[in-house]
Amino acid sequence: MRTESEMYSLILDVAKNDARVKAVYMNGSRTNENVPKDIFQDYDIVYVAEDTESFIEDKGWIKIFGEILYMQYPDENPNYPSDKKNSYGYLMQFADGNRIDLTIQSVNYALQHIKEDKLCKILLDKENILPETEAATDCQYWVKKPTEEQYLAACNEFWWCTNNIAKGLWRKEIPYVQDMTNYCVRPQLITMLNWKAGILTGWSVSTGKSSKYLYKWLSEEEWQMLLATYFDGNVDNAWKAVFSMCGLFENTARFVGEKSGWEYNEKEGKAATAFLEYVHRMSAL
Repeated sequence: MRTESEMYSLILDVAKNDARVKAVYMNGSRTNENVPKDIFQDYDIVYVAEDTESFIEDKGWIKIFGEILYMQYPDENPNYPSDKKNSYGYLMQFADGNRIDLTIQSVNYALQHIKEDKLCKILLDKENILPETEAATDCQYWVKKPTEEQYLAACNEFWWCTNNIAKGLWRKEIPYVQDMTNYCVRPQLITMLNWKAGILTGWSVSTGKSSKYLYKWLSEEEWQMLLATYFDGNVDNAWKAVFSMCGLFENTARFVGEKSGWEYNEKEGKAATAFLEYVHRMSAL
């Protein structure tokens, strides 16, 4: 596997030797000092050029970066919007284990958008076309303090949607149950846990993409309870996971409410839990 030093040298040498490339900047986990470093971090690179057209017409030029195991052209996907004229991407997984997510941006596009991501770090600027940027920081990804309305809405959404999980489990409709859990209920739990992390850190922390670093601000018991909410296709296991989820949510919502000066709706939580228990008993008959 090529080393970090080798990869940076390659990325910059390609840019220096290609007259079309005016500047290079990077963002993502490699510019974030709060992210644990490892060998599988992507190289999120942007080449700034006058236009993207010549790069798109001759896609073979990317072979210069090494043996590509497989890749993706995200802007060619018909299911997502794209602006090929100003921004075009190549997601490359190399045979040696490295990965480069390379984007070609037009100069005008880069000038308009470079400051939108505070994790941006300029690596090369041949003609001094890019504006000065501040030191890379993940502050724009810090957990945001909610309003009372947002807090109450999260509680209500969590408890209301457990109703659908209960019916789905009674019917043994596991695909439906998984969707309701993963897309409706668990997101509210994760949000509440993030708010707890925000309270504990003075709202000065990012828990990472998909909240993958939440474990840093949870007790071991809480972390294990969260992991226990991820269940398989077994109905009995799903019921256990759902009740674990409810217990963790209730405790966390109370904490967030108390620390924020808001009243947690005990009646709502107890009613929803009682309905779950009722349907669970029916399922056992």
